[in-house]
Amino acid sequence: MPDALYLSAAILLPYLGAAIAALLPNNARHLEAWLAGGVALLSLCMVWLCYASIANGAVPRFEIPWVPELGLNLILRMDGFASVFAVMIAGIGFLVVLYARYYMSQEDPIPRFFAFLLAFMGSMMGLVLSGNLIQLVFFWELTSLFSFLLIGYWQHSASARDGARMALTVTSAGGLALLAGMLLLGHIVGSYDLERVLASGDVIRSHSLYLPTLILILMGALTKSAQFPFHFWLPQAMAAPTPVSAYLHSATLVKAGIFLMARLWPVMAGTEAWFWILGASGMITLLVGAYVAIFQHDLKGLLAYSTISHLGLITLLLSLSSPLAMVAAIFHTMNHATFKASLFMAAGIIDHETGTRDIRRLSGLNESMPFTARLALVAAAAMAGVPLLNGFISKEMFFTEALTAASAPTLMHSMLPLVATVAGIFAVTYSLRFIHGAFFGPPTDDLPRKPHEPPQWMRVPVEILVLGCMVVGVLPAATIGPYLDVAVRSVLGDATPEYSLAVWHGFNLPLVMSLFALAGGVLLYHLLQPHLRSGVEGTPLLRGLDGRRIFDQAMVFLSWRFARTLERLMGTSRLQMQLRLMVCVTILAATLALLPYGLSPGEVALTSIDPVVALIWIVGGGCAIGAAYQAKYHRLAALILLGGAGLVTCMTFVWFSAPDLALTQLMVEVVTTVLLLLGLRWLPKRMEERGSGSFKARARRLRDLGVAVAAGAGLTALSYATMTRVSPDGISRHFLERAYTEGGGTNVVNVILVDFRGFDTMGEIAVLGIVALTVYALLRRFRPAAESIGVPEQQQGDAGAWLLAPGVLMRLMFPVIGVVSIFLLLRGHDLPGGGFAAGLMMSVAILLQYMVAGTRWVEDHLRVRPLRWMGGGLLLAAGTGLGAMVVGRPFLTSYFAYADLGWLGKLPMASAMLFDLGVFCLVFGATVLMLIAIAHQSVRSQRAAPPPVVSPSLPAMAAGDD
Repeated sequence: MPDALYLSAAILLPYLGAAIAALLPNNARHLEAWLAGGVALLSLCMVWLCYASIANGAVPRFEIPWVPELGLNLILRMDGFASVFAVMIAGIGFLVVLYARYYMSQEDPIPRFFAFLLAFMGSMMGLVLSGNLIQLVFFWELTSLFSFLLIGYWQHSASARDGARMALTVTSAGGLALLAGMLLLGHIVGSYDLERVLASGDVIRSHSLYLPTLILILMGALTKSAQFPFHFWLPQAMAAPTPVSAYLHSATLVKAGIFLMARLWPVMAGTEAWFWILGASGMITLLVGAYVAIFQHDLKGLLAYSTISHLGLITLLLSLSSPLAMVAAIFHTMNHATFKASLFMAAGIIDHETGTRDIRRLSGLNESMPFTARLALVAAAAMAGVPLLNGFISKEMFFTEALTAASAPTLMHSMLPLVATVAGIFAVTYSLRFIHGAFFGPPTDDLPRKPHEPPQWMRVPVEILVLGCMVVGVLPAATIGPYLDVAVRSVLGDATPEYSLAVWHGFNLPLVMSLFALAGGVLLYHLLQPHLRSGVEGTPLLRGLDGRRIFDQAMVFLSWRFARTLERLMGTSRLQMQLRLMVCVTILAATLALLPYGLSPGEVALTSIDPVVALIWIVGGGCAIGAAYQAKYHRLAALILLGGAGLVTCMTFVWFSAPDLALTQLMVEVVTTVLLLLGLRWLPKRMEERGSGSFKARARRLRDLGVAVAAGAGLTALSYATMTRVSPDGISRHFLERAYTEGGGTNVVNVILVDFRGFDTMGEIAVLGIVALTVYALLRRFRPAAESIGVPEQQQGDAGAWLLAPGVLMRLMFPVIGVVSIFLLLRGHDLPGGGFAAGLMMSVAILLQYMVAGTRWVEDHLRVRPLRWMGGGLLLAAGTGLGAMVVGRPFLTSYFAYADLGWLGKLPMASAMLFDLGVFCLVFGATVLMLIAIAHQSVRSQRAAPPPVVSPSLPAMAAGDD
């Protein structure tokens, strides 16, 4: 249980911190930084508390049943490999928070920054600790979402917005491919449990769906880790604040793809397809990224392309399907996060203190920023692979694996030593350019700010990371060795090879390759000096291969030409045509689904038709036909007739002993009729159709009639075929027998809604809330013309001024309806009622007050805050479900007991009551929010100031509906 608590806390703490950070004031910079840093440290402590059992070979695991029948349980697990990533996420996250405290400007919205950063941290932690494939994809997409918000944090910058949009587009497209691949992988294995998947390597590789599964999963991994041909998004993301770049693009976001490939390496590697896809992508990315980095004039641009190159190196190692290559890949992943995060921070310090990152303008900063210069020098040397630094050891392991793979018969294998050496030369070259271009040479006065050292605490994170580069480089086996061994064994298991982290392995060929790369890099930098000093934009030999331009052209084609073509073919300015298309597609889908099975009636005989019911249905049918006919002439009359048809439906429910449905239907009819009545004034005036248009209009109406009849007849036939069948194992008996014993209620309908199918209900109320927010967001920008022209301004929106008696009665009805609403809520678990009907009933009370006084009076006197009602209701419903999970039960499992109140007797208590209360709050809040959105209108004014918003009265509203 402690390990389960630690795993849960490691993920939930960042999300909790993000929620708190978002609520803090903008001027609380110290408090924000303390909060974010404390959350990162606590998450790191949670990971460290699990490490003792991991080091002993255990794998802490925490599983919560969710949908066991579909294999969708929430599973958290941490092995050695996941712990390494978790330490990087929380540890470097803490250093980035400390760095950001001094980097971010006073004008920046700090609460939003730390809220996004902590939410991203929680998403990354959830990704690496996921023990379920679908759960992993969920957190994968959350990392894309929060990285989008972080990259586009400076919303005033067009480059930040474009970079964020590009990153989201590419990584989200890969995420969709990953979801499809994970679904196929779960289908192959028969489970989405990661442990079962990792134990099914032979089954996966021999399956006929292996190749499509592999391609889809690698699409997700390669897009996230910016591998060729998807590498172009990462340099554009450098428009983000430097703390974001130091965190996302060195240790977390871009490492997610590496994590996934290494995670699935034991079960998907070892095939020709794996080698050719990853090998080709990794090799091209390694060379192209390193080559382009040399010619970047922006410090962060140089680091971005060098990051792409190092990720290509790791991808190339993973493609080799060698256990030693896996060791080198994990080791270089750790080393790269260390020296690249420190380099990004050093670049941010230069930008922060000089006002520019352009290497062509920077020179001689060693004199004014000596400490920063030495820190950057060590980190860049580690990136270049200089001996006695951590990057040198993992680079030598890469060279060794390249030489070992060269003995394989394929051409790509034989090219690996040359590719590795050339990439090493390029790495030395761009590292030299970073250091020499910024810190050495004659000092310059042509800078936006006078350079100087940053605040001491801003430099501390860089110092810690650089110290790590040096300590690991000198004492690798004693420092990083035990943790690397635990990580490697968690991936390779019994296949873990013997390897050495010694600094000196003798004078061998990998050492010769390293020395040749160092000398070649220095020589190449010297030869390129004239070209680099000229300041020419672009990369020689690769100017035509601009990934961003290709992406922009693709987006123009998809979002402009292709979308415009679809709009011309299928778009329309009339909602009726879109509705007709949707209904036709539904009819077609239902027909295709039923064709193989037919639609014959069952064996149950029809009962005789009661004359009273027949009369009621005749009235309802007449109302429906009349509504369709009157819609042509008078919308208000059509709405009244439509309400009559709804009332007949309500009476039908009563007749067939469905009081819950009847009560809910009645409330829905009242509320929707009023809202639709308000909505009439938003509709445009009818277009008169004359001449040849009359024939077209009749043809269109006949076509619509045919579609309506087909849809209605089809649904009638389906309902008839369903209700005339009797199943001995029908679901009704199941619910009737278990409603009280398992749900604690005698009202079976309500027990189904809040217990047996509570998850569906929570989804439905969430959708209702989204609809209400959408209505408000759409209508708040538009206001219909005022209908109250000619009414004195002091009387506008106050029907009570001339409807005194009804106004008084409606005011007196408010507490009465409120009590009835509470009565329906409290009795809903055992008798007809429930949260939905009670919420609508309380909405009716608000509607009555609106009808006599308008929304302004309702807002000022009743002080209804619909957003709070909606948010509180959704949180209460979700909290009820989470409460069940806390005690080890499935989500939204209800608890029922009797509370002994002494002489008052025993009172039935069910946790579903809290869920029903959440439904009540959200339904009430959503209805009132839509009322406010639809009821507000603009009023014409002769004043120069913007016209005030005056609440309309019911008579004025009705008078102008057509």
